[in-house]
Amino acid sequence: MHTTDSSDQIFKAEHTPLEVWWITGSQYLYGAQVLDNVLAHTNTMVNYLNHSCLNAVKIKKIKVVATTEDINQICKEANHQSNCIGVIFWMHTFSPAKMWIEGLQVLQKPILHFHTQFNEKIPWEKIDMDFMNENQSAHGGREFGFLLSRMKKNRKIIVGHWKNGNTQEKLNDWCRVVKGWYTLKNTRVARIGDNMREVAVTEGNKVSAQIELGCKVESYGVGDLVAYVNQVNDKEIKSLINVYHQNYHVDKRILSHPSMIEAAKIEIGLENFLREHNANAFTTTFENLHGLNQLPGIAVQRLMHKGYGFGAEGDWKTAALLHTMKAMSHGLEGGTSFMEDYTYHFNQDQSLVLGSHMLEVCPSIASSMPSCEIHPLSIGGKADPLRLVFNVDEGQAINVSLIDLGNRFRVICNEVEVVAPTESMLKLPTARALWKPKPNFETGIEAWLKCGGAHHTVFSQSLKSKHIQDLCEMLDIEVITIDDSTKLSNLNYQLMTGELFYNSKIF
Repeated sequence: MHTTDSSDQIFKAEHTPLEVWWITGSQYLYGAQVLDNVLAHTNTMVNYLNHSCLNAVKIKKIKVVATTEDINQICKEANHQSNCIGVIFWMHTFSPAKMWIEGLQVLQKPILHFHTQFNEKIPWEKIDMDFMNENQSAHGGREFGFLLSRMKKNRKIIVGHWKNGNTQEKLNDWCRVVKGWYTLKNTRVARIGDNMREVAVTEGNKVSAQIELGCKVESYGVGDLVAYVNQVNDKEIKSLINVYHQNYHVDKRILSHPSMIEAAKIEIGLENFLREHNANAFTTTFENLHGLNQLPGIAVQRLMHKGYGFGAEGDWKTAALLHTMKAMSHGLEGGTSFMEDYTYHFNQDQSLVLGSHMLEVCPSIASSMPSCEIHPLSIGGKADPLRLVFNVDEGQAINVSLIDLGNRFRVICNEVEVVAPTESMLKLPTARALWKPKPNFETGIEAWLKCGGAHHTVFSQSLKSKHIQDLCEMLDIEVITIDDSTKLSNLNYQLMTGELFYNSKIF
């Protein structure tokens, strides 16, 4: 069973309709008729792309710019319009790049340099200099590309005809990544309690995160949450338990179990707490539960399914990353979840990783309808929590970790292949996924450890490593991809050169 995140609720609540602006470059040298044609071609292209291929973010036609003043104005407007999350630049004709300097100096939104042209084929028998002057994207794009390089402007470049399916896929991927960039910049993590004591990787510099990533992390005491939980009434609890019964396999014998009643109460209170504090991601930890009878289990799972980011044991970095990747994958087949590399299956033919967590795995990645169950937690000394138990579909996925190395953030992305369990796990009361890291178990795990990848990750069946690479390039942070082409000798060199670069970079 392939599912998608049911995240319409949170993303619709957070955003006015998001837009990517399309700005076409030209100049007055070719006369008014050429500029009229450039505008008509722009309208045709944008309308076609919006209706034929784009499902992440829609493109808004802005204008054809042909003077320094027009360029400066539109770049400033792009900065100030909060629902403009990125800008596509296309040079239809030659557009002298010195006109663009001031505008590009102030522009703070992600840039896509779309190197395409309106016509697909050269009209061999009809081509003349009028056609050449009007249709010289190859010429104008090089001038624009030089300036972007000269100014050291970070950007994505897509080359190809705009009606080509591969080109459209790249464009849509970029729109998804820009949506993730925007989401991360507007992510507010409610860190409820602190992190698990003595754990290193879940710590990090929250000021650096706000400067470099854009996300905000605010701490709250567990008592702040408990006050919301205690306001929940019996009618609300009964209604939510009925939702559990409709959406999951529930043994009727536990419908009135105290742990189910308490779990429903916690979920309602937690969602109210997050909504009123404008938080779209959060953390919990089993070591900070004073006032709660159980660690939130099904509450966390269902809130993730709605699009909230989450990190266990106070892991705010993973919580922010999960919410970002939820936004990027919204509407795609497959799910995205908090995950943890839990234990290994060593086998001479094929060694595997069992990913799971004691409670908090998102049901968007479930292979079938989850089972709603109550079991002891065996850690934390609290009541037996309610949780959803399920397996995960076979297929390709990625595992992504965001870590703080002190002088920079690093993202590690491992491509993995999820496989079906060969044996039953009837006594394991958790959601679980079994996978083979790429390029193989030994190399993939060693590479992960060399990079400092955490045990907490974001696991996604819908996104690919290319999305993560583009996001990190947009954010100007380090990214290392572990895939079929990974060789440890090359990775060692990449890590060494990364250290040299970032140690010499002034933050």
